[in-house]
Amino acid sequence: MKKQSLKLDGKSLNIEGLSAFVEGEVKRIKLDKKTLIFAADSHSFLSQSIEQNSKIIYGVNTGFGPMANYILAHEQILGLQKNLILSHAVGMGEKIADKFVLAAMLVRLNTLLRGYSGVSVELLENLQKFINLRITPIVPEHGAVGTSGDLVQLAHIALAMLGKGEAVYKNKIEKVPKLLKSLGLKPYQLKPKEGLSLINGTSVMTGIAALVCQQSKSALSLATRNACLALEIIKAYKDSFSEKLHELRPHVGQVIIAQKMREILTGSPFLRSRIILASFANQSKKVLKINEFVQEIYSLRCTAQILGPVYDTLASAAMVTETEMNSVTDNPIVDFKNKKFLHGGNFHGDYIAVAMDQLKMSLVKLTMLSERRLNFFLNQKINQTFPPFLNLHTPGLTLGLQALQFVATSTTAQSQTLAYPANLHSISTNGDNQDVVSMGTDAALLTSKVLDNAFIVLAIESLALCQAADFLKIKNQLSKASRELYRFVRSVSKKIVEDREVQPQLQLVLKELRGWKELNVFEKL
Repeated sequence: MKKQSLKLDGKSLNIEGLSAFVEGEVKRIKLDKKTLIFAADSHSFLSQSIEQNSKIIYGVNTGFGPMANYILAHEQILGLQKNLILSHAVGMGEKIADKFVLAAMLVRLNTLLRGYSGVSVELLENLQKFINLRITPIVPEHGAVGTSGDLVQLAHIALAMLGKGEAVYKNKIEKVPKLLKSLGLKPYQLKPKEGLSLINGTSVMTGIAALVCQQSKSALSLATRNACLALEIIKAYKDSFSEKLHELRPHVGQVIIAQKMREILTGSPFLRSRIILASFANQSKKVLKINEFVQEIYSLRCTAQILGPVYDTLASAAMVTETEMNSVTDNPIVDFKNKKFLHGGNFHGDYIAVAMDQLKMSLVKLTMLSERRLNFFLNQKINQTFPPFLNLHTPGLTLGLQALQFVATSTTAQSQTLAYPANLHSISTNGDNQDVVSMGTDAALLTSKVLDNAFIVLAIESLALCQAADFLKIKNQLSKASRELYRFVRSVSKKIVEDREVQPQLQLVLKELRGWKELNVFEKL
């Protein structure tokens, strides 16, 4: 039975729960009551400190960044918060995907629920309403340097709460003032520090990272399934994924990938033992050339050694992301139990930036592996078995999958171009106050693009592998897991014999593979 709600307490949000809500599998979020009490006490301490006017509190009675040495009068405190949102909602470029915005809102609410940001319960409940109604503000892609958090992007979310800007509601872009009026909602009036608390944090990059990690698990699963189907088709030797081989080099990811390959290939009649080659031994004192692959090429034989690091990198990225999802990432922090305001830099996005850059590079390698396997099956000179470009009709007259390889090659090349770490593109800004920045949101968005590219190449490879199985007429003899993959792909796209318009079917294969519920083979990742 599916969960109807997701409870947030600031401490236990995970990637699976966030993804389930964003994808609509979970319909609503609830706020933990004990957490709200703690948050209310924190807000009361902040309010009392402001009334007593006994402390200089950054972003409450001071300006921001290099203007922090400007001390404000008491009557200017509320205007400061509104000014912060209005001045920072200046993003440019294409709008960030609605799912990423919703994920960012969920992460921001969760971190504010920790009770160390000093916001009111009223603000928390207002953000909860926006999320449950799935009102996703229009957030442009350009503007965040990921240090002092995702200031510009989060400001666009806060702007909608103030009753301004545009937002998507039920798949339509709406003017926020008109939308709130139609829903019976009033624009929110910011209290002291609440503007700063809404935008000073890593929630956009973290929300994107969470969804990227979840979908990367599917990409790695498909890459593993494709590899196994390829090994069956070429009647590979078993030792490349044998338990003993990988036990002798016990990297966690490598061992797990090999284990999953053995599980997927259980019952396959096509995998061979080295005993077959023994019949050629000592046959002649002369050099004897045989028509056998003594060892498969690396893109087939080294699957576990190449996808293993991808697994490890993804596991690490997921751990970092979940830690960030449940962290306090604004400044200053309201430590009301110790009667202190802690000024620091928890908003710095390097943890997410580095995690996403590392995952991005791993996904590029996964894509390159898939593209090379595709090349093997399409290149008759290498595979020595299949017609050129898996052409099932009349080579020369018909072209088979030739053009699909162009798509895979160009897509892989683009990902290689995007592979450079975004976090190394630090440029000092904000009057040199933010002198070392993370570029975390760019890192997450670029990783999302590389992930999209990986799925394109994997989908093309899946089509090619099914085409190879059709050529050999072995679809019913494949292992159970490979038959599942074959049948799933063929339920969307028939084999290509006569040249026909393939692009619409490729788009459908891509969409269906990304959403295939039985695709995942990594339960604990």
